[in-house]
Amino acid sequence: MTICTDKKNDWISQRIRQDEIDKYKTGGKDFIDEDEINKTLESGKQCDAEYIRGLLQKSLRIENLTLEETAALIAVNDPQLLSEMKETALKVKKKVYDNRIVTFAPLYLGNYCVNNCLYCGFKEQNADAQRKVLDSQEIIKEVEVLAGKIGHKRLIVVYGEHPKNDIDYIIESIRTIYDVKVRTRKGYGNIRRVNVNAPPFSIEDLKRMNGVGIGTYQVFQETYHKETYNRVHPKDTIKGNYDWRLYSMHRAFEAGIDDVGIGVLFGLYDWRFDLLALVKHSLELEARFGIGPHTVSFPRLEPALNANMEKYEKYRVSDEDFKKIILVLRLAIPHTGMIISARETAKIRRESIDLGVTQMDASTKIGVGSYQKEDIAQDKEKQQFILGDTRSLDELICEFVEKGYITSFCTAGYRCGRTGKCIMDLLRKGEEGKFCKLNAIITFREWLDDFATEETRIKVEPIIDREIEEVRVKYPQVFDMFKDYYERTKAGERDLYI
Repeated sequence: MTICTDKKNDWISQRIRQDEIDKYKTGGKDFIDEDEINKTLESGKQCDAEYIRGLLQKSLRIENLTLEETAALIAVNDPQLLSEMKETALKVKKKVYDNRIVTFAPLYLGNYCVNNCLYCGFKEQNADAQRKVLDSQEIIKEVEVLAGKIGHKRLIVVYGEHPKNDIDYIIESIRTIYDVKVRTRKGYGNIRRVNVNAPPFSIEDLKRMNGVGIGTYQVFQETYHKETYNRVHPKDTIKGNYDWRLYSMHRAFEAGIDDVGIGVLFGLYDWRFDLLALVKHSLELEARFGIGPHTVSFPRLEPALNANMEKYEKYRVSDEDFKKIILVLRLAIPHTGMIISARETAKIRRESIDLGVTQMDASTKIGVGSYQKEDIAQDKEKQQFILGDTRSLDELICEFVEKGYITSFCTAGYRCGRTGKCIMDLLRKGEEGKFCKLNAIITFREWLDDFATEETRIKVEPIIDREIEEVRVKYPQVFDMFKDYYERTKAGERDLYI
């Protein structure tokens, strides 16, 4: 299928709705004030140890930190204080999310794009990129691997911005994914939650997307620094409009999508500025809609086909600074889920777990149609960037168990209405963990019986027994129901949840 230039240009010209930008501004200005952010970063350097320790106690109460307080944490370099921050971050994570790690897989459905982001392998002017959009049968084959062989229950589907990946295609592709059901060793595998990483849309289109039953809707600003944003996103493209992207989540909330994900591509500009701006974005959404982001992501810039990475050396984020980004985010917005992707190495992802990360992808492939292929070799002509961690889900789960964590495949909240403000309130009170703990154990049992290697199952069984005993002691009022669901799952029933 080809699309003529005139038709594509018409499609591009209709994408941006200026009225759906202006309505959210105050006095014609957006909420990112660069002077304020820079001044706040400077003032944070003046804070003493006693003040920092007070902020840690505030985080432990699961209260958001202000911009000024976040800037103070960014400025900390004292080894003792950093150690205390790490200890607190882990306590915060376990208070809100217990000892669970949520796993998922990215599924790239199309890599055509009308934009020309200088750092991206999918940019329109990259003639060496191999383009493809999956049709329904190809989508089914990809999902059969993800849900029927690997065992994923959650996906993040990824689309380029192009008429071939328009709202109609997105809706139909999600419906196709939800319809796939595959026989497994004892039951069946299927995808129960589809999160969406896609370009900004109008309110009307977002309402349509929400109607198909999506999980979280993600749009990353990439960088909040306007001069840098304009330099790496040419102004004659859709993505060149900073404000259209900045207010993506405002439109999503207005469209009824109450789970959103924001993020920064760290390495385009000074990480301190973008980190503080990311927190500002979270606070803005909460002030405006009463709900902050359900997740935040913090990918680092990685090599991509014809991206000329030397241009970005000035703002390259070191491993130590990257770990500090994770640490500060966990403390600044303590109730929020935090996603680290397979862009990072196994070592960095391993270390990130105790800093506050709650979600990871596994068995990851990011070439369009790549899950159907047996080999794990990366093909830069088909990928947006190069992965750092290609370990299998089974391998990752073994590592989690060794660190005392269980893997959650639970998607119950989205079927029970525990979303948006409801889930945020539960997370702040430390109550969501009760539901998640029970459902995590049940879904973990599913995965073990249907997909785990024998070696992994043997390692996990004692952890499962420990978790069941913890439920018996902590939640006696629901233990009988939980144990009934667990035993029925063990016998082959699937998708039981509390």
